[in-house]
Amino acid sequence: MAIHVPINQSTDLADVNLYDIDAVLKGLIRLHGGAWGEDLLMRFGEFVGSSEAIELAVLSNTNLPALHTRTRFGQRIDEVKYDRAYHELMAASIAHGAHSLSWRDSREGAHLVRAALLFLAFQNEAGHCCPISMTHAAIAALRKQPDIAQRWERLITSNSYDRRSIPAEQKMGLTVGMSMTESQGGSDVRANLTTAQPIDQAGAGNLYTLHGWKWFCSAPMSDFFLITAKASKGLSCFLVPRWTPDGKRNNFFILGLKDKLGNRSNASAEIQLDGALGWLIGEEGRGIPTIIEMVNHTRLDCALSSAALMRQAVLQAMHHCRYRSAFGKRLIDQPLMNNVLADLSLESEAALQLAMRVARSYDRAASDEGEALFKRIASAVAKYWICKRAPVVVADALECLGGNGYVEESPMPRLFRESPLLGIWEGSSNVICLDVLRAISTSPETLDALVPELDVSDSHLSRFVASVKNDMAGLKKILSKAATARPSRRHQEAALNVEANARLFVERLALALQASLLVRNAPDFVADAFIASRIARRGGLALGTLRATSGGGSKKIIERSFTLA
Repeated sequence: MAIHVPINQSTDLADVNLYDIDAVLKGLIRLHGGAWGEDLLMRFGEFVGSSEAIELAVLSNTNLPALHTRTRFGQRIDEVKYDRAYHELMAASIAHGAHSLSWRDSREGAHLVRAALLFLAFQNEAGHCCPISMTHAAIAALRKQPDIAQRWERLITSNSYDRRSIPAEQKMGLTVGMSMTESQGGSDVRANLTTAQPIDQAGAGNLYTLHGWKWFCSAPMSDFFLITAKASKGLSCFLVPRWTPDGKRNNFFILGLKDKLGNRSNASAEIQLDGALGWLIGEEGRGIPTIIEMVNHTRLDCALSSAALMRQAVLQAMHHCRYRSAFGKRLIDQPLMNNVLADLSLESEAALQLAMRVARSYDRAASDEGEALFKRIASAVAKYWICKRAPVVVADALECLGGNGYVEESPMPRLFRESPLLGIWEGSSNVICLDVLRAISTSPETLDALVPELDVSDSHLSRFVASVKNDMAGLKKILSKAATARPSRRHQEAALNVEANARLFVERLALALQASLLVRNAPDFVADAFIASRIARRGGLALGTLRATSGGGSKKIIERSFTLA
């Protein structure tokens, strides 16, 4: 019997430079002052799009981390063993500075270029990007305690990856994890029960002993962990090493690894702290303001990573549709599929435009008060909305591949499993929306920082922006009244209504920001299609429901998104 040879099939999307084929990303890097980093981005883009890197991504998610609590002789070690592929991906991302560039390079746009590095890395493999992101973000929190930062920052920002489980002083490079979540509180970290007692003297920079349990600890083989615990003056932030200053294993015990839906190459653990040593970072009772410095950076990374998942999913869908034919035409030439791919591309570009604009604000916040305020609120807005859209985009992109997208040999199941996670990390959707309200309540001028971003001339968008600005003014008034010493019952009820509508408010802010950025930074055919479908609502609720127009708008959007020959 003759062996069947499949025909009319696509090929793997491999050995492409993920930076070089991304016209939108390249344009934003140049627009926002990061052109000096393009050689680095080209080199990294070539690696993450290579067959070698794709194989490493597959292996690291196939050969999963395994917990070893003891040696065969019974000594307690609490180590997680990873496949070599995971270590190779870590080494590559660290060598290119995805964890450190914004701290090591003083040039304008360093945060922007580093954001692009993470965006590229996440398209290839998501799991290893968790410790990359946390290591980067930890510096912001550690600088709240200058003596500790001075001691460890050089090794944390080193471009050498050192996988050995040995005391930090003996290593060439260090990684940092984070653990706040406890079983009884989740996002409500004020409900945490882990306690901390000073060894000798209380105070910033001093050593404490920590006792308690953490329900989730990301990247448990990191060299350090930023951990919240209650000291005498309240919830505080501590830097806990895996090895104590005298070179012994810290009392940091891994109780088990989580069996997760996605992000499987990255171990997530439940841990016990039984007198673990840790340095107090910042003042006692100021744990949330201290660690929020880290969280703001990782929230931006959640937005960037969701945008990366969208980008890679759309690339996979377009590549498949260029090769696959049905009913006498290539799929990409079928009018309805053309509509779907164009709509997916709009969502992908809008996500990247917003995430990179927020990244730019991190470069300028130190010297520009308006950018600092924009950073504060836009990080949360972008995190909420982009993470919310990612699962929808990835699911529709997967559908474009049909059954070939649903089998595990395809990258699409892995992308899909990753897509809900970013909405959970660093505060679930409700927490993020409430944080937006909190930012406005504590600093009403935060909303004012968004106004310059929303000034555009498009008529449909102008009407929408005017409506959003009215929402902003009303919300600011209600929250200020509710924050008085003795708010009236009417103002209390109004504040509760604001809270109940927080998701809608943040969504409208995000759409207004995305549309405004597209008007300024993208061709008219992109901005017009986005405004017509998302703002004027001339279309359906599902993706692929753009109103068809003359002039080949959908084809132009697709060509802008994917120009690979």
